[in-house]
Amino acid sequence: MNDWPEGWSGDNRGRYGRGSGSAQPESARVMRQVRRGAAPPPGPGPAAPPYGGGVPQQPSYVDGQGHGGDGYDSGYNTGQVYGSPGGHGPGQGRGGAGRPAPDWRRRIKWTAITVVTALVVTTVGTYFWADSKLNREVDLSKVIERPEAGEGTNYLIVGSDSREGMTDDQKKDLHTGSAEGKRTDSMMILHTGDNGSTLISLPRDSDVEIPSFVGSDSGKTYPGTGRHTKLNAAYAEDGPELLVRTVEHNTGLRLDHYVEIGFAGFANIVDAVGGVEMDIPQDIKDKKSGADLKKGKQTLNGEEALAFVRTRYALAGSDLDRTKNQQKFLSALASQVATPSTVLNPFKLYPTMGAGLDSLIVDKDMGLFDLASMFWAMKSVSGGEGTSMNMPISGSVGGNLKWDDAKVKQLVQELKNDEKVTVSGK
Repeated sequence: MNDWPEGWSGDNRGRYGRGSGSAQPESARVMRQVRRGAAPPPGPGPAAPPYGGGVPQQPSYVDGQGHGGDGYDSGYNTGQVYGSPGGHGPGQGRGGAGRPAPDWRRRIKWTAITVVTALVVTTVGTYFWADSKLNREVDLSKVIERPEAGEGTNYLIVGSDSREGMTDDQKKDLHTGSAEGKRTDSMMILHTGDNGSTLISLPRDSDVEIPSFVGSDSGKTYPGTGRHTKLNAAYAEDGPELLVRTVEHNTGLRLDHYVEIGFAGFANIVDAVGGVEMDIPQDIKDKKSGADLKKGKQTLNGEEALAFVRTRYALAGSDLDRTKNQQKFLSALASQVATPSTVLNPFKLYPTMGAGLDSLIVDKDMGLFDLASMFWAMKSVSGGEGTSMNMPISGSVGGNLKWDDAKVKQLVQELKNDEKVTVSGK
């Protein structure tokens, strides 16, 4: 009796799966293989056993890379992961959505462009902001009979006693009094050139001749009468234009630029830079200027600085000693303003520029570069690279200080030729 299921015969024993009409055993059921790439050219290969029932011939594993070299790659020997075309990991390759590697060169390039653009915009904006704040009120074209220009650049720097814009409390704190109008409190000539800078103080009590001039407001010509008076009287009579005319007439030196600062502006600049360090040569106590300073190194605030540069009654040399103190302080102030801690710090630079530019009065041809050149020249004087001196004095006439004509002539000639100054003044 046959124990095999129906349809099976003894000949079917040893076969796999269900019977077939073929005389050969049926192989395990497999999925149709998908070829990658072009099919290899036909050629001799191992003979496949005949298949029955329309089952296609299956290639044998002969090279460890696929089935008989027919283009199929199982991926087991190459590290390929199924579902990842081209042998790449998930999210990579042709169908991946992974993030590409950053282009650092491109990022650095655009960062540099952004920084440079910001610096240019800030610099240009600062320039026009600062330029717009300059008070160009002095018209040197009104000055007549001017000397010929020499080498280098000459600035007339004036400190006035203007109280304009000051409150009563400020006048009290700064000991300025309440006099109307304004007068010169200090006057200096700063020469800049290839042979260093020279800072020359003009004592306000200097005896000078008032020449012919054209009124700054009236436009009327006033002929000279040979009248002599103190230098600061020229400013009080007709302002900056007559002062420039008087200095040029009495020295023979052409002045290229005019710079003036009042009491309040001076104090504000000093406070804006955080004070100025000075080495006070002696104890100073002066009720009129309000100075009460001890000898030695110390940092002066705006109020103390103004009192220091205005003091003369407590000094043995009176106005001559005061001019020396003014030179020392202005040079120290210029050095403080020109330091990296001020220039590179916007929280100090802008308040300093604002305080200074708001209070400066300059000539119509003065530019920011001219102003910067003036400050650098004053800094060089304080650093020992320049010369500071008083106008040479020979004595006094009627209480006014008489200039030494011979020395003044030599000094002016050296300045005109931009030569090293050999003349000295007390």
